[in-house]
Amino acid sequence: MAQETSRILVTDLDGVLRVEFVDRDILDEASIRKIGAELVRRIEAVANPHVLICFRGVEHLSSAALGTLITVNSLTKKRGGQLRLSDIRPSILEVFTITKLDKLFHISDTAARALEGFGNKG
Repeated sequence: MAQETSRILVTDLDGVLRVEFVDRDILDEASIRKIGAELVRRIEAVANPHVLICFRGVEHLSSAALGTLITVNSLTKKRGGQLRLSDIRPSILEVFTITKLDKLFHISDTAARALEGFGNKG
């Protein structure tokens, strides 16, 4: 089977998994399932996962993508970790506010600010 290209870029920053999206539009259900599966695999590979999902460059997000974020958040918390979101453009942030997901997620305006909040930086 051919190796598929990942729809996310993941960097390890001192124990924080920083996730960025390859695509500007996170709408395709197959891609969203793939992103979700990759995130779950990475989160399950570490104890107390600290995850930062940076939305810089993302212009559109489907409700299926929001569902995946909720699942990823639950798994991260269950494993004793934290999930933070950053760099969400105003039009997408409005959806988080309308759906009250801004209360569920810790959202920072910049990745640097989100990283500060993890508190395990040395």
